[in-house]
Amino acid sequence: MSVNAIVLTGFGINCDNETQGALARAGASARRVHLNDVIADPALLGDYHIMAIPGGFSFGDHVASGKILANRLRGKLGGPVRQFIADGKLIIGICNGFQVMVKMGLLPLFDGEFRQEVTLAWNDTCRFENRWIRLKVDPDTRCVWLKGMEYLDLPVRHGEGKFIPADDATLARLKAGGQVGLRYVRPDGSPAGGEFPFNPNGAADDIAGICDPSGRVFGLMPHPEAFQDRTNHPEWTRRDDLPEEGMGMRVFRNAVAHVKSELL
Repeated sequence: MSVNAIVLTGFGINCDNETQGALARAGASARRVHLNDVIADPALLGDYHIMAIPGGFSFGDHVASGKILANRLRGKLGGPVRQFIADGKLIIGICNGFQVMVKMGLLPLFDGEFRQEVTLAWNDTCRFENRWIRLKVDPDTRCVWLKGMEYLDLPVRHGEGKFIPADDATLARLKAGGQVGLRYVRPDGSPAGGEFPFNPNGAADDIAGICDPSGRVFGLMPHPEAFQDRTNHPEWTRRDDLPEEGMGMRVFRNAVAHVKSELL
């Protein structure tokens, strides 16, 4: 039995090809499906083990990045997505997909309810940031997508990536529950401490990605699908420590491995 992955597309999503390619390379049977086709036949989701909400500029980022797509998913597919999670399946939202997830309440999903507890706001630089950054995996994270990982380099490409929790209690709950997945760090691995450009957007506690309490639903601002090969990295000719396969592929390989061990 194959690991089946659905990659949403349409309405300004523009990283769907790369995301599909990464999942396929990791061993999944990955298919791009237009959002309208899923809305027309929500039972489609039952055929898949992994769902990806890729990066891009859904609905032109009107109102706020990811807000319109978030409302559409919550209103039209809230029940089927809830069932998808209850069935032990995996979801990833990358960049705009992460913005969608937090605004529809799919993350952090503290009590199993779609309720917005965090947001992703304008970068402190007040401009679009397109740069490579260093990330550290929180050693206490429950995120299955990050299993066995410690550091990785990935690019960010966003204007609204500043992670902000509703309050201090929300941030404390994220940390206590192992829901913080990734943090921005300096090249030597020490904390970014909110300092630009190591933290490219001013995110609270340097947070770049979070998961739900199960660790199966994961959202992050950096783009793992953009680092599939060593040559994707801008310093590939000068760094001997870069593996032949890009660091981002480990995220997708972890997801496929989890499905094979837990769902098939």
